[in-house]
Amino acid sequence: MLVNLVPSAMDFASASRSKPRPEQKKTAPVTSDSFNPVTRTTVSLEYASLQHRNHCPLGMYVVPLPETLMIWDAVFFVHQGYYSDAIFKFRLTFPNNYPESPPLVQFVTDVVFHPLVSQNNGTFNLAPRFRPWRPKEHRVFDVLHWIKAAFKKHALDEIRESDCLNKEAYRYHESTSSFAGLASQSSLLSQSAPALFDRDHPSIKGRPRDAMPFHELSPEQLQAQRTKLGVKEWQEAPQQT
Repeated sequence: MLVNLVPSAMDFASASRSKPRPEQKKTAPVTSDSFNPVTRTTVSLEYASLQHRNHCPLGMYVVPLPETLMIWDAVFFVHQGYYSDAIFKFRLTFPNNYPESPPLVQFVTDVVFHPLVSQNNGTFNLAPRFRPWRPKEHRVFDVLHWIKAAFKKHALDEIRESDCLNKEAYRYHESTSSFAGLASQSSLLSQSAPALFDRDHPSIKGRPRDAMPFHELSPEQLQAQRTKLGVKEWQEAPQQT
């Protein structure tokens, strides 16, 4: 089951490779069997609920790993604002005591320049929205909606310096024009081949394989996919004189 079905391959122009994060130690395979039954049932029901209207935010696509339901991979297409046209991948990892504790959110895309995203490991800070986390009130779709909202101006305006995992990005409050330029650069880099496609991606070495891989298509493969899906080629709007 895939929420907000997205094609498994997209074609974007190549760009220089982004700075890799330090490799993480390899860990034993994660399976749903290692989690308590209450947690497995809760996560399963919450994933199913994402099919309900407005539960999964527009522009966001989510799918669990084949090996376990306890880890979800997601991609977020930003439509407007400072990060317009960005394509950010992130991962949700559920703790064994969920929903008593919130899921861990980590961006897999290396180039996310945002006050709440750590430059060391991509961790996203949920605290500004869930202070504290209330297990009987908060759900995964609340987390997804907060992730989307955090990239909008109104949320950026309200972020406290104490909540920032990227202090440099917090300088947004000092110079919005400089921040806008860096956010736009982050967006452009997120669309590059090294950031999008999973070929030898340094950020996921030692982790469970990506449940939503992106693969670069040749022009012939791309045309075949467009024909199959009934999608026309992009055309530039005529310039007005």
